[in-house]
Amino acid sequence: MKSKAWTLAFAAVAAAAIAKSAEAQMMEPGEEKTITAQVVDQACYLKAGMMGADHKMCSEVCAKAGVPLVFLGDDGHIYLPVGRGMPSGGQNEQLIGHAEQKVKVTGNVVERSGARTITVDKIEGAK
Repeated sequence: MKSKAWTLAFAAVAAAAIAKSAEAQMMEPGEEKTITAQVVDQACYLKAGMMGADHKMCSEVCAKAGVPLVFLGDDGHIYLPVGRGMPSGGQNEQLIGHAEQKVKVTGNVVERSGARTITVDKIEGAK
């Protein structure tokens, strides 16, 4: 009976250590940056170059349908917004109020395989 309890306790500690290690690897902190960007809907922008005030209603409809909103940085790069933790959920809920508007975003930026992500810690309107 004691050996079974020790085995279970060891397994629980090992599982927790493995999970913590995996979380640390997946949650690479990146570099904290503030970027200025326009919030655009990924599909319309990448497929057809559509963006801007005239496209706001379409962008909101697409976002509500599940099309990700992304940041088109003033530097010309697309930044994919990601949440903290795993699994990361969609970020449209916090971005939809900024659809097709210029914003300043502060968060951790990670670049991998040509893609850039940003964990949104702060977002505010920009001029």
